[in-house]
Amino acid sequence: MIDTVKKFKIWIITIFPEYFRPLLDCGVTANALNGPNGLALEVNLVPLGNYTFQKYKGIDDTPFGGGPGMIVRADVLKNALDCGVVNAGNYGGSYRDKLHIVYTSPRGKVWNRDYCKEFSGRVWTENASRDLVFICGRYEGVDERFLQKYVDEEISIGDYVLTGGEIAVMAILDSALRYLPGVLGNRESSQKDSFEDYLLENGQYTKPREFEGVVVPEVLLSGNHKKIAEYHLAEKLALTKQYRPDLFLKFNKLSGKATQKVGNKSGKD
Repeated sequence: MIDTVKKFKIWIITIFPEYFRPLLDCGVTANALNGPNGLALEVNLVPLGNYTFQKYKGIDDTPFGGGPGMIVRADVLKNALDCGVVNAGNYGGSYRDKLHIVYTSPRGKVWNRDYCKEFSGRVWTENASRDLVFICGRYEGVDERFLQKYVDEEISIGDYVLTGGEIAVMAILDSALRYLPGVLGNRESSQKDSFEDYLLENGQYTKPREFEGVVVPEVLLSGNHKKIAEYHLAEKLALTKQYRPDLFLKFNKLSGKATQKVGNKSGKD
C-alpha cells in the first residue's frame, strides 16, 4: 500500500480549522499520523478566512438570482488554493496534475465501505502522484464556477444536511485511513469490521462474566475455536437480518454468486 518514504500531504481548506484538532490530537488516527512509525502523511489546515480580499465578511456573499443564505465566493477559494496550498506546498504553476481536489457535497457519490476502501487504495499507494485537497463548504454552498473548474471528486456521506463540510471530511479521513498498514494495532480489526462482508459485526463481550443477571454465552468460554467461529457467524447473520435487511440481501446475493462460481468450476473438473 503506502510507501513510508514518499511523503503524502493532505490539505484542508476550511473556515473552522479548530474542528480538526480532535482528529489530529486524539485517538488511533492521531497516533498513526504523529507516531514514531509514521505513515508518511502530513495534514495541513488552511484557514479560508486568511485569504479574503476584505477584512470583514469577505468569505461569502448573497446568491445571484436571489434565494436564502450565503454562498462561499469562488475568488476567495481560489486565493486559498493558490496561496495556502500551491505556494505553501511548492507545487509550481502546473499543479493540477499534483493535486486531487475533493469537495463534500450532496450530489457526490455516496460514501460507503466499498467506496472508502477503493478511495484509500487509490490515493495512498506507491503509484499515486497527487496530494489531497479537501474543500469544506459552508452556508448554502460554494460558487458553482469554482466546483466546475477545480474540483476533481465530490463525495457525499449520506442523505442529510450538515452545517459545514468539516464533519464530512473528518469522517472520510477517519474511515479511509483505517485501511492503511500501521493505523490499527491489529490488521485483522479492519478485516472483521461491520460491512466488510456485508454483515454487521457480531456482539462482543468482556468482563464481568455476569452483568445484571445476563451471562456471557457459554460457547465463548469453551475454548473451542471452531464452535466460537460458528457462533460468531450465526450472530452476524442474525443481527444483520434484524437490523440491516438491506445488507443481508446484498450478502445473500454475494453468497449466491460465490456458490454458483464454485459450482461452475466443479462442473468443469
